Amino acid sequence: MRRSVSRMMIASLLVAASASGASAAPCSTSSAGFDRWLSQFKAEARSHGLSSRALSALDGVTFDQSVINKDRGQSVFSQSFLEFSDRMAAKYRIEKARQLIGGKYKREFDRAERDFGVPGAIISAFWALETDFGANNGNMETVRSLATLAYDCRRPEKFREELLDVLKIIDRGDLSASEMRGPWAGELGQTQFVPSVYLKYGIDYDGDGHADLIRSAPDVIGSSANYLKALGWRRGEPWLKEVRVPESMDWSQADLTIQHPLSEWQRMGVQLAGGQRLSGDLPASLLLPMGRNGPAFLAFDNFKVFLEWNQSLIYATTVAYLATRIDGTPPVSRGRGVSAFGYEQTKELQSLLRAKGYDVGEVDGKLGLLTRASVKKVQQKLGLPADSYPSPELVSRLRGR
Repeated sequence: MRRSVSRMMIASLLVAASASGASAAPCSTSSAGFDRWLSQFKAEARSHGLSSRALSALDGVTFDQSVINKDRGQSVFSQSFLEFSDRMAAKYRIEKARQLIGGKYKREFDRAERDFGVPGAIISAFWALETDFGANNGNMETVRSLATLAYDCRRPEKFREELLDVLKIIDRGDLSASEMRGPWAGELGQTQFVPSVYLKYGIDYDGDGHADLIRSAPDVIGSSANYLKALGWRRGEPWLKEVRVPESMDWSQADLTIQHPLSEWQRMGVQLAGGQRLSGDLPASLLLPMGRNGPAFLAFDNFKVFLEWNQSLIYATTVAYLATRIDGTPPVSRGRGVSAFGYEQTKELQSLLRAKGYDVGEVDGKLGLLTRASVKKVQQKLGLPADSYPSPELVSRLRGR
């Protein structure tokens, strides 16, 4: 029996990605009007009832062109799953996470799982990938970065709200403006919460009366679990399991919008990586991050939480996989041999698809959900294995050769 309960969530991510592509039309931002804009924003912030102490965080803030340059040049998620996971799911991160869960912060991790149902492996996987357990929080001035992005022409509405929320965090007394340093996009703390998430889900877990996600590991653990629960985490359920898939598989079933009970996947010839049989009615989707010749996973309802945290499929799959490694599973199989589809290849693919009327969002060199969905449509139209992963043959046929 096919289940499509995940279709609505995945469809919403596709719509969001499409909207992002539409709103990211080329624009040019000059620093010339920044001071006037900042003065107007400060008046607006005052009308929200913010204190003079919070508003003083805007005093002397200047436009930062380097933030705009970084915003226009993101490319890390153009890597393949194996390239990204080989680097990010490193042995030292797995070992350190296990040490923290079973040692230094055992009490906090145990408490977080009791309170929110989120295992330590999940929390520590995000903690590891976001900042290397707090070692790399970023060193840019958060208020300046957010003010620059709120003034910028690309996504002003989004960052205007985040700038207001960062001032509310200062008003609440959790952090001062000088303490707020992080990456260029304005995230805060050791699991990189945007200010709106920090304000809503940041909690005091060490008893000092403040949610300090920059310096307090207990606050980081508790707040991350609190947020993951709010994103839909289901207590006691799996998130990702590596599987072996037969070559005779109907590859069109490998789609996050399609779910089958485990017993149905077993009937189709899918088995756990260790050869164990699948059984039961728990729904799951077949996830092939690099197509039918690469690694294969069953993604359960909890996997949606990883996509809610970050819509990049490569990021979400890598964090989920790292959590399984922390939890004790062996390294993933390399598959039957598949070449990574590189940045320039993907940009050409996206341009070819767009020219034929398919929606890929931005032509950004990333194999995101929109591009993969369009690839599947073309594969089905051309009679190719519909595994949503591009191949040189597919590109050649799109070129008309």
